[in-house]
Amino acid sequence: MIGMKVIYEGDLHCEAVHIKSGSVLTTDAPPDNHGKGASFSPTDLLCTSLGTCVMTIMGITAAAKGINLGKIEATVEKIMAENPRRVAQINIDLTIENRGLSNREIEILKNAAFDCPVAKSIHPEINQVFNFNFLPI
Repeated sequence: MIGMKVIYEGDLHCEAVHIKSGSVLTTDAPPDNHGKGASFSPTDLLCTSLGTCVMTIMGITAAAKGINLGKIEATVEKIMAENPRRVAQINIDLTIENRGLSNREIEILKNAAFDCPVAKSIHPEINQVFNFNFLPI
């Protein structure tokens, strides 16, 4: 089944359409790689995919185990390497509302993050660094 359609529009700009929903996203090459940086770069999407996957899996796990998970926010940092040009490291700082979570529940949520399919799909040479901040509300 085809899930997405991607069109190269020229000038290092692409448009991707999610077939089922019709949602659209665009990409543009970053300024340090001949682009304008007008949108997410493909490597930005890789890193963003990791962040959203981690939070989604934490949410699924919390629902399945009856854990009262609140809002999660993340900042994602991409570190590039040269020769060859590639993503070398992805840093994700997660801030999670702590609605009275036990230490066991916190560990369950942290472990769930590492079970995300995107994390398991990324080449092992790409360092994935997670920082979990459970803040009481």
